[in-house]
Amino acid sequence: MISKGEDAMTVITDYLATVPTEHRTQATALYDLLRELLPNAKERLSYQMPSFWDRYTLVYFAAAQHHLGFYPTPQPIVAFEDELQAYHTSKGAIQFPYDQPLPKELITKIVQFQKARYQIK
Repeated sequence: MISKGEDAMTVITDYLATVPTEHRTQATALYDLLRELLPNAKERLSYQMPSFWDRYTLVYFAAAQHHLGFYPTPQPIVAFEDELQAYHTSKGAIQFPYDQPLPKELITKIVQFQKARYQIK
């Protein structure tokens, strides 16, 4: 399992080092939140995106030019459709604009939904 100590480099911290400076703070904040919410998940790169895996891929994220992409798979997007009205979504993706604060409460709900769905503690 990948070490997640404060100073440990991981595949995701390596990825974050490649994110343009103007987007890195928000991408890192999402990473830190996901690490807190998924402390036992393995960190991987999948489809060239950071992901958190615990028997299944729970969520992916990626820094795009104009938004931070969050990819929790389709089921949470359907389940949280009303709360996601302020964001551009597609079948399995949510776009968080860089000029807005991360919706940490909503992200937390989505991750908790995924954990319950896959029976992850």
